[in-house]
Amino acid sequence: MNKMSPFGLLISYEEALALIDEHTKPTDRIEEAPIEEAVGRVLAVDLVAEADVPGFDRAAMDGYALRAQDTFEASPMKPRVLKLIEVVQVGESAGKSVGKGECTQVSTGCLIPRGADAVVMVEYTERSDEDVVVKRPVYPKANIAPRGEDIEKGETILERGNLLTPAKVGVLAALGRRSVQVYARPRVAVIPTGKELLEPGTKLEDGQIYDVNSYTLVSIISINGGVATRFEVVPDTTEDLKKAVKRGLDYDFIVFSGGSSVGERDLLYAVIKDLGTILFHGVQIKPGKPTLFATVEGKPVFGMPGYPTSCLSNAYLFLVPTLRKMARLPERSERKVKARLAKRIVSASGRKQFLPVKLREGLAYPVFKESGDITSMAGADGYLLLPVNVDVLEEGREVEVILFD
Repeated sequence: MNKMSPFGLLISYEEALALIDEHTKPTDRIEEAPIEEAVGRVLAVDLVAEADVPGFDRAAMDGYALRAQDTFEASPMKPRVLKLIEVVQVGESAGKSVGKGECTQVSTGCLIPRGADAVVMVEYTERSDEDVVVKRPVYPKANIAPRGEDIEKGETILERGNLLTPAKVGVLAALGRRSVQVYARPRVAVIPTGKELLEPGTKLEDGQIYDVNSYTLVSIISINGGVATRFEVVPDTTEDLKKAVKRGLDYDFIVFSGGSSVGERDLLYAVIKDLGTILFHGVQIKPGKPTLFATVEGKPVFGMPGYPTSCLSNAYLFLVPTLRKMARLPERSERKVKARLAKRIVSASGRKQFLPVKLREGLAYPVFKESGDITSMAGADGYLLLPVNVDVLEEGREVEVILFD
């Protein structure tokens, strides 16, 4: 019979982060992505423009393309009268060259006709049959966007490591790119454990619960640059866990849900120790103390607590920074707001505590129930960080809330 054994020395939250960072590295795999799927990806090469954008001189205003010298000294009292020889729409090429005393009607974005060197805005003209009356002079190149004004051929537009935002995807399209080289997303094996777990939608028997954690883990992985594969629930046996670890080695890293505590059937520690190297097991935080981190054949392995609140909390604390580093994404920036406590909080855990709260009209309401209650997190807008040496926070005290999203 397996016996319960207590945790060894708990390490601090900061020490846990440092160990995780030391044993994870950014991905080097590169893949080609269609530009319509490139947003949120990280560019793997410098992007050099192969052509000017725009590739031609174009009208910057609606009006008339003409020779600037034909408008010199024009005024409302002494306008210049030019002959209209053509009307050109965006996307069309002018069929005629603009000569002395002539003009062509153009719209914003139109190719400038040959012979013209300026555009007079329509507001400063009047149309009379085939004549255009110009009431204000323009200088050469006036209201013309020159070739290469936006992007010049040979210019490095985007650099390796850039996060592709919607605007940067627009740049790719402007350059005529249909695809782009990006870093591959880390592939994550999410493995739920425990014979008490059932798939949502099936009928529960006494003592059984639905698998919650693998779904929350897949969700958090998906919005932080990873591609998650959710395994079927693995029974708590040494043989089954070893098989799951070996299957998981086909991925970039492995996340177990459950089996990381110290109960009789929590075998994950022994299995991982046999196959790889345990870097820590037990962190001085609440919730989430029974967290395991290891490497097997050089690949990171997380053992997350089985309780849903602990599992999701630790996913934010440990999994997200790991995943974003591997995906070469920018660190998740914490958004913080000030609020006042709606009720007194007593903390006697002796551990750094992450307390979920909801925000209403400037007040922070604790919503933590028990580690097994996923609604503790579902109803929360963020969390308070309670240091080890703080036992009591009084009602009305100003606190800093770290927002989840």
